[in-house]
Amino acid sequence: MISIASAAVNSEPGAANFMPPLLSRERAMLEFNRRVLAQAHREDVPMLERLRYICIVSSNMDEFFEVRFADYIESLRQPGSGASLRELAVVAAEAHAIIDEQYATFNDEVMPRLQRKGIRILNHADRDEVQRRWVSRFFEAQVRPLLVPVGLDPAHPFPQVANKSLNFIVRLSGKDAFGRENTTAIVKVPRVLPRVIRLPADLTPGCQGFVLLTSVIRAHLGELFPGREVVAFSQFRVTRDSDLEVDQDDVTNLRQALRSGLTTRHYGQAVRLEVVNTCPTELSDFLLQQFDLPEAALYRVNGPVNLVRLNQLIDQADERTELPKLRFKPHEPLWPAARLPRDKSIFATLRKGDVFLHHPFESFDPVIQFLREAVHDPDVLAIKQTIYRTGSESPLMDLLIEAARRGKEVMCVVELKARFDEEANINWAERLEAVGVQVVYGIVGLKTHAKLLLVTRREVKAGPDKSRLRRYAHLSTGNYNPKSARLYTDVGYLTADKELTADADAVFQQLASLGKTRPLRALLQAPFTLHKKMLQHIARVADAARAGLPARIIVKVNALTDPALIESLVRAGQAGADIDLIVRGACMLPPGIAGVTDRIRVRAVVGRFLEHSRVVYFRWGSTDADELLFLSSADWMSRNMFRRIEVAWPVRDLTMRQRVIDECLVPYLFDACDAWELQSSGHYVRAASGGASAQQALIQRYSKV
Repeated sequence: MISIASAAVNSEPGAANFMPPLLSRERAMLEFNRRVLAQAHREDVPMLERLRYICIVSSNMDEFFEVRFADYIESLRQPGSGASLRELAVVAAEAHAIIDEQYATFNDEVMPRLQRKGIRILNHADRDEVQRRWVSRFFEAQVRPLLVPVGLDPAHPFPQVANKSLNFIVRLSGKDAFGRENTTAIVKVPRVLPRVIRLPADLTPGCQGFVLLTSVIRAHLGELFPGREVVAFSQFRVTRDSDLEVDQDDVTNLRQALRSGLTTRHYGQAVRLEVVNTCPTELSDFLLQQFDLPEAALYRVNGPVNLVRLNQLIDQADERTELPKLRFKPHEPLWPAARLPRDKSIFATLRKGDVFLHHPFESFDPVIQFLREAVHDPDVLAIKQTIYRTGSESPLMDLLIEAARRGKEVMCVVELKARFDEEANINWAERLEAVGVQVVYGIVGLKTHAKLLLVTRREVKAGPDKSRLRRYAHLSTGNYNPKSARLYTDVGYLTADKELTADADAVFQQLASLGKTRPLRALLQAPFTLHKKMLQHIARVADAARAGLPARIIVKVNALTDPALIESLVRAGQAGADIDLIVRGACMLPPGIAGVTDRIRVRAVVGRFLEHSRVVYFRWGSTDADELLFLSSADWMSRNMFRRIEVAWPVRDLTMRQRVIDECLVPYLFDACDAWELQSSGHYVRAASGGASAQQALIQRYSKV
């Protein structure tokens, strides 16, 4: 039974039988960025980390425009989509407001305080003569040879400008070398150039000095146009629709089709234009015309057009005595020695019981060791794994290659359409195939988002049949990526449970053969059973509430946007069930509407780590048999339920179930430091502050182990 105090609910179960209007998904996504940006204002967050939150907002907004906003614009052309120009205008206005606040925070709060701490970004006017000479030499040696200014005329049309690339537009006086008055030029800045350059320490006594590449180029623009005068200029950056479009009904080789698509991804339809706020109107109007964009798509920013590149400054800042205070105190994830002794085989440990891992508080190394042990164990015959986002460098992929070289049967389900990781996954697929790994790309039309690793081992036993095959598995809410496992909260589950491992094997068989499989015994799988079973469990809780029994639902996911699941939750709340939703990102369910959603509470936690684990809890009575807890790879979105291969699995061991509740649910329901509460208006307010942080409490818990 869940050991948690239920939140007080003052209203009686409502009798309303109507659904509240759902909140806009796009506006809900922007609300998430507001919460992230709020971290940059917090006095208890170290200054370099506050700058990092500003960079995260830039990265999030880029993806918002590249994918979500671009999709919304496209949906305007589709009858019945529900998209409207009015809503588009509202979303665009909110995006403008967030970006304006982001730059104000950067200029007025974060950078002045970093400067007082001895970290300075020196503009041309701030640099003394010695520093200017150093910058000039750097420009001549490292930058100028890579710049190709293009003067525009009928023989030199406006060049192709790649998505999110840095560029300058320049207005010139006088005539060119051929006596013509072409006045406009474009300077494209290669991506290989660093955007933040550290000045030598002897040139910046008493502080750490940095210059931005934009400042370096701006100070020397005139040198790119000898004999002419630069009378006006601006940085600019265009964001384009970056979703890969592949006609999956007319593709014979998905990998080849995606490889071809990657070459054109950077030149999709423009959706946003960024210029500096001093850009003359005539230049911004010219750019809008070239990119076929309306005035509303223009974003005038007070600073660099790509703040995400300021991550380079954070990385380059020295670890001086004071600087650790400018960053979060380092946290080194612990190896769970009590549950996984280092001197003992992981297989032997799993034969005694399942092991739950909570990242990043606990190390991801046991997962790597599990695979390493499988690779080097001569009794392991086969290894199967799904790959979604593993990174361009991966010890797990290297181990799979080694397993194939050792003669083991290795199968990999590589999801080629993991957005923005397509190229890395294609490269891994080719490397795996080169050593004999059986590589499949999942199901056409469905992304394979499930996180599964399955090992089949031959083991000796007593009796006439001296050997048998036994399976071991790792299931996870997060990706097989050691780097993100230090930054995202996720849960992993190591098991030798016969039902779970047999179900995992059935999923792999289905992904490879495309054939029908037996009904799964323990796993729930999208797009087949996951959505239906979640609806059934919600309905069961609602029935218990009507019968006067304890009725409770807690859902921790990254997004809640599926209409059917939302409607089912509303019905359960109206029946009298207490419902808590911990949704890090977009949530389209408005809580707190009298008689409709007043028994539903929605909160989000934005802290040091990105919340990524998915946990679902149901209670419909008073005994341990009247509750279920699932871990899952799936968010509660229609795309996850119907257009992806996902899995959810029950935690049946009571002790382990209580541990998941105590670590993944309870601290977040009572977080009074990093939590935000969703209002019925669709806006969030910070929860009562001054209390405990769920993430910090977990860091402290594992620091004491």
